[in-house]
Amino acid sequence: MKLNQHYQELQESYLFSDIAKKVADYQQKHPTADLIRLGIGDVTRPLVPNVVEAFEKAVKEQGTPEGFHGYGPEQGYDFLRKAVQDYYASFEVELPLEDIFISDGAKSDVGNILDLFAKDNRVLIPNPVYPVYLDTNLMDGREIVYLNANLENGFLPMPEQGEKADIIYLCSPNNPTGAVYTKKQLAQWVEYARKQDAVILFDAAYEAFVREAGLPRSIFEIEGAKECAIEFCSLSKTAGFTGTRCGYTVVPEELVREGVSLRKMWLRRQTTKFNGVSYPVQRAAAAVFTPEGMEQCRENLRVYQENAQCMAATLEELGIWFTGGKNSPYIWMKCPEGMTSWEFFDFLLEKAGIVGTPGSGFGSNGEGFFRLTAFNTKEKTQQAMERLKALLRKD
Repeated sequence: MKLNQHYQELQESYLFSDIAKKVADYQQKHPTADLIRLGIGDVTRPLVPNVVEAFEKAVKEQGTPEGFHGYGPEQGYDFLRKAVQDYYASFEVELPLEDIFISDGAKSDVGNILDLFAKDNRVLIPNPVYPVYLDTNLMDGREIVYLNANLENGFLPMPEQGEKADIIYLCSPNNPTGAVYTKKQLAQWVEYARKQDAVILFDAAYEAFVREAGLPRSIFEIEGAKECAIEFCSLSKTAGFTGTRCGYTVVPEELVREGVSLRKMWLRRQTTKFNGVSYPVQRAAAAVFTPEGMEQCRENLRVYQENAQCMAATLEELGIWFTGGKNSPYIWMKCPEGMTSWEFFDFLLEKAGIVGTPGSGFGSNGEGFFRLTAFNTKEKTQQAMERLKALLRKD
């Protein structure tokens, strides 16, 4: 028996485990401290009434002989796939039902999709980056090339001529930086991928936060993208499903490599390794996409958007560079006074009782930067910004 030695190449612990340990140590020393958490991207608003009603109704169905559902289709019930199909159509993206696969969240599918690709593929990953993209490829031993996201390009790296890639990771709105690609920029990535015969793995988990007219919410708004991209999306942030778990992945019929349909491969993979999302959760998810559900979810999103605006206004007042916030729930700020990411983490925790995320935890290009999230309550977010102003104001 031999172990997968590539696991030894991973950092010993996950970024947010390190943060949790530091926070726990601080709380042990300061048990009465009033901490405000703007670090991990977990939501605080509850499931909306329309979703809860559908959830409860489906659970009651499961308790009756005539309403009971056992194993469901691994790719998801058609009632939810149709709801997702109609949702895409609302921003003028037409998808066949067969391209849509229901999952227990984008994180799972982003990792599991790698089952379709050989381990000797070359992978292009942004730096800084959501750790799951990097770690899942390290686990398989793939060669990784980093996309240089930095202050100069607004943390929106573009293709480099002469750089060869087989698998390309893009996330927009981006986690951790909050930066958003334009249609023109994504069109350049689609052109690059098609020339390379590469596949773009596009994470659209935060598309519901895009408010600015003309910015894309799906890579399939770009001509030719269906021939080179797979899109992952989630209800975690759109509808507060972080603890309920439901998302969807789009693998287009047009996506073919080496004469093989990746959609057929993904269906085969899912029917072998996945038993589907529970019936009550899928009924709850379908309720998100009703007119009533969407309006209720948008009200929750408005709270987070207002939180992001509050943070952005504070940083502008303090004269601190940042990106994100306008079309994203994340603020990516430059650490003040030349502090490192972890120095600023400790400084905020000790002096203001605010928990954020050190940018260096997302990669070397994140050093000197810091991520704040808009997912706390309105009151706590405002309180945190008052603390930040009191701590950093120079007048």
